[in-house]
Formats: sequence, structure tokens, C-alpha cells
Amino acid sequence: MAKKKSGDFLKMPKIHKNEPNFATRIVANLLGGFVRVLFRTKVEGLENLPKTGGYVLAANHVTYLDALAVAYMVYFQARRTPHFLAKGNLFKAKFVGDILIACEQVPVYRGGHSNREPMDAAHAVLEAGRVITIFPEGTLTREPNGWPMRGKIGALKLALDCNVPFIPMAQWGSEQVLATYSKKLRPKPWHPVRMIIGKPLDLDKYRGRKLTNSEFTEVTELAMREIIKLTEVLRGEKAPEGIFDPRDHGLAEYGNFKKEPKKQVGE
Repeated sequence: MAKKKSGDFLKMPKIHKNEPNFATRIVANLLGGFVRVLFRTKVEGLENLPKTGGYVLAANHVTYLDALAVAYMVYFQARRTPHFLAKGNLFKAKFVGDILIACEQVPVYRGGHSNREPMDAAHAVLEAGRVITIFPEGTLTREPNGWPMRGKIGALKLALDCNVPFIPMAQWGSEQVLATYSKKLRPKPWHPVRMIIGKPLDLDKYRGRKLTNSEFTEVTELAMREIIKLTEVLRGEKAPEGIFDPRDHGLAEYGNFKKEPKKQVGE
């Protein structure tokens, strides 16, 4: 592997004593008005979120607006500060990257670089009694009808390593404002983005010991199935049998697959 240049390394956030910090309050109130122009959030299950202490809140990922919708809900309705694990390229943009770091968001590397530093930063967030908001799929779903797809183990690993609750949630409705993988906004201030927050996942079987790769896969599938069940409630229909895995369909791991040619399985 080629040696990384200093410019390839991402700055990690420092967690402030106060929650929320000054930068987060300013940005949240500015973005809050923008979100209300786009849609309105309607939430069930807020009682399942702890009022204090750290936890991992994991949601399905349908459109580029999901982070705004979930952040709005956590900040204005759950009254906590959302800390996202987000793709590193966002943090390389001037001004935007500085704002994200000031708001204690965590950049994640994609491909060819260890994510030890981002995971350490995420651990620090949880150990400070804060909230990690994460999309376990790692990118927008590739399932043809928008259902949750295969998840990655990182979200569960964080909850288990830091011994905090893992709380599944589902959200649906942002696709009416911005189609999956589209950047063409269709603001609908009256349109609800519905969310349902489940009870903390029972992870007692997996806590307090070193897990095998197959056990991490097992617990991640357990979490994704719970998120799918919650999504079924919101959509009022049954999801397809089995969890969609993009690898089985020759789809690239990241990026806008709708603009890219399919890869053959095994390439």
C-alpha cells in the first residue's frame, strides 16, 4: 500500500465539556430552520431514548437528507447532541470540514486506511456520555425499493466495546423530498418524515467477551432485522425475504452505483 501523505490524514474532533457546545448550538439553529422548510419530522418512541448517558442510535439510510432529519430529531426533539460518523471527504472541504469538526462530528476513512483513529474518537464520544448517531449500512441503501440492506459491524462494535445501549430506529419519507442518490430537492414543508425508535437491542449474549467474526456478523444481522421490522411499521408493508446484500448483485461498496457500471461478483 502506498504511503499516505500528511494531507490524507483527517483531523479528529475534541469533545467539549458542555453539551451542546457553542458551535453546535449555532449550527443546529441555522440548519433547524432549513430542515423545517424541507419537511417536518414526526417521531414515535422518544421514550426509548435515555435522557442522559451515552448510546448508539442506528437508523436506515435512504437519502442524502437522512443525516439532517435524524440530527434535527435528536437535537430538537430528544434534546441531545448528535455525533455522526461521516465519510472523510466531507471534512476535506474548506469551511464545511472546519464546521463539522467544531460540532464534534467524526470523519471516517474509506478504503486503504485504518479507521483506528475514528473509532477511538467515537469511543471518546460515548465515554463522555454522548450520543453516536450512525447508519450501519455505511452508505445509502442499494436495495431497489429502499429497504434497509446488509449492515457493517462498526455500529455494534462501538456499543459493545463501550458497553452502552444500541437503539435501532427507522425513518421514512425523505425520499419524497429527495430521491435516493439524487441531489434535486423538492421541498415539502407539510410532508412528514416519519421516525420510529425501538427499544434498546438485547445484547447481553454478546457483552463482556471477545467476539468472533461470525458472532459480529450474527449480531449485526440481528440489529438490521430489527431496523427492517421498524421500517415495515412505517411503510405498512412487508420487506422482501432476506437482507439485501449488494455484493450478491455485483454492486460497488460505495459511491453512486446508479451512475457507475455494475461490477461482476468476484472482481
